[in-house]
Amino acid sequence: MPEHAELPATKAKSLLGQFGLRAKKGLGQHFLVDARALKRIVAAAELTPEDTVIEVGPGLGVLTQELTQRAGRVIAIEADSEMVSALGEIVARSPNLTVVHGDVMHIDPVPLLASVGISEVPASYKVVANIPYYITSAVLRHFLEASRQPTLMVVMVQKEVGKAIVAQPGDMSLLAVSIQFYGKPSIMARVPARSFYPPPKVDSVILRVDVYEKPPVSVPSVRAFFDTVRAGFSAPRKQLRNSLAQGLVVGTQEAADLLQRAEIDPRRRAETLSIEEWGRLCTERGRIES
Repeated sequence: MPEHAELPATKAKSLLGQFGLRAKKGLGQHFLVDARALKRIVAAAELTPEDTVIEVGPGLGVLTQELTQRAGRVIAIEADSEMVSALGEIVARSPNLTVVHGDVMHIDPVPLLASVGISEVPASYKVVANIPYYITSAVLRHFLEASRQPTLMVVMVQKEVGKAIVAQPGDMSLLAVSIQFYGKPSIMARVPARSFYPPPKVDSVILRVDVYEKPPVSVPSVRAFFDTVRAGFSAPRKQLRNSLAQGLVVGTQEAADLLQRAEIDPRRRAETLSIEEWGRLCTERGRIES
């Protein structure tokens, strides 16, 4: 596909008309009509014939067709039953494609992979998707917290969400910590709103998350780590000794002592902490409570 070729909106409109469909606002459907963005998504995923890909929200199959040409197997999960029917005809000539009708949030990757004959342990896969904005963070967490995580995720997300996910200490959020605990996120390219039909109100970015084989910090448990982080962000505008006290339901001095044991200034705010500092704080909390 030529780098500057376009997938005009008229093609999306034609396909929708052919199958008697329309973009459903409630499902956050915005169909990609920019060949350059499509090329960048596929390139970021670094696909080989040995790869298995899970795609979320394939829609009209524009990305799906590119994935089936490069990956060994593609599993496309679509919640819209009408779109599933159309997708089966649009990409019917792809023997390495399996279309699954369902809500991705209720689908465990392990049995999903097993259902299409991928039973090796560990089962390796990548997630490549143009995710509806309203479920972006939920879908990312769903795969990153799964019993079998992907090795790589390449997803289209709202620009501001992408910027929040790759933030560094000083601008961290609960979302940033929740992604960076599991992998290294990078913004690969900006995708303007006009690249979709119908165009959304905001621009997007292609986000790549290289998933770690194990978390970058050692903690008593993942649950304890995120309990601590959520407590710290319970009142993000306050100093940590106050927000942590509120989140853990302890006294301010007790929270300050905990922070000092973790070598963290109690006057700092949650947004300034690194993943490593949250790990230390969680570990010290575990020692005190054990």
